[in-house]
Amino acid sequence: MPQQLLALLALLSLSSLLISAQSTAATSATASAPPATYTNPILDGTGADPYVLREGEWYYMTFTNTENITGLERGESKLLFSPPNGTAYSTNLWAPEIHNIDDRWYVIFTADPYGDEPPPEQTQYCTFDCPAVNHRMYVLQSSSSSLWDSTYTLKGELNTFDQFAIDGTYFQHETGLYHIYSCWYNGLQSWPANLCITKLSNPWTTLSNLTERTTISVPTLPWEKTPYGRTSNIRLSSNEAPQILRGPPPHNKTYLIYSAARSDNPNYCLGQLMLKPDTYSATLDSATGQEMVGRMPADPMNALDWVKDTSGCVFYGDKRVGAVGVGHASFVKSADGKEDWFVYHGMRSSTGVGVGNGGGGVVGEGWEARSIRTQRFYWDETTGEPRFPRPGYGPYAVPGGQQQ
Repeated sequence: MPQQLLALLALLSLSSLLISAQSTAATSATASAPPATYTNPILDGTGADPYVLREGEWYYMTFTNTENITGLERGESKLLFSPPNGTAYSTNLWAPEIHNIDDRWYVIFTADPYGDEPPPEQTQYCTFDCPAVNHRMYVLQSSSSSLWDSTYTLKGELNTFDQFAIDGTYFQHETGLYHIYSCWYNGLQSWPANLCITKLSNPWTTLSNLTERTTISVPTLPWEKTPYGRTSNIRLSSNEAPQILRGPPPHNKTYLIYSAARSDNPNYCLGQLMLKPDTYSATLDSATGQEMVGRMPADPMNALDWVKDTSGCVFYGDKRVGAVGVGHASFVKSADGKEDWFVYHGMRSSTGVGVGNGGGGVVGEGWEARSIRTQRFYWDETTGEPRFPRPGYGPYAVPGGQQQ
């Protein structure tokens, strides 16, 4: 199994990923210039699990491809981490994310020691086929407050109780720091893949014990299963790739957008959980007799404080335009700060040909057919909920503040 790498791609443009004389700073278009547009996918070749953030005038992206986690095709790239051979995290590095916590940058990712080929002495105890049984979460820490100029060192494994763990993300809430990830009920059950949450004392240390870990979502709905509506067993039922999405005022709601079904399948889509809003209660002050109103925030560790949208996927494929298997999203603002965008992966077909920029081909099946795309989404002014478009290839107008 070839060594896997973690690399960071720095971009001056969200939609085109070209850095030639492009800046995220807002500019004014000339009256005669036609509207700038882009088409999906935004990156040539195979790519999946994109994570994008904006820091200053740069966008930064990491993603998974079939060889490693990298961003070498366009923009400036920087190697973050090259694991040595023979470790528990040497192979199959997936879904890295970069978060700023207490003025340091942390890269959270999942990795495996066997290239997803565990020994038969282990897999014989799994309830179903379990190639990812040894995937665990790991954390890198920056050497300074600079995302780009820092060096990154491995802080260690983020404890998931020696059980399957992929697609971890951080949730910074007023009650503390949390880790949300895709999990199994135990170390060998292998399906379904649920969403679990634990509380952290810092970005690399789990505070919760196993009995305190909370399962906040289970793939019980037809669109969370593979194939759609599967009833024979729970194999390939999946919730994964959780991502916090905070809504704008006046609603200020907190959502957890996740991916459902299986990522090599055309039915892969985005689902939605919402953290319940704060509650208020009134008590009488015994000394003054005055009524006191207290605010109680929702508890992220209480499964009943998370409400799933059971009506169906909030973003899903469109076979009419050949855009299927869409999911694993991250969220970012446009350069002018006025628009909301999401970056995700998708495919033309799970059994044949994907598509590259300008109509080029990404030839492959299943996971190898995925490519990275972006589109704008909106907010419902009445309910405060995100409203996602149907997937497609464009052309679309470039993000606000970006002219090419």
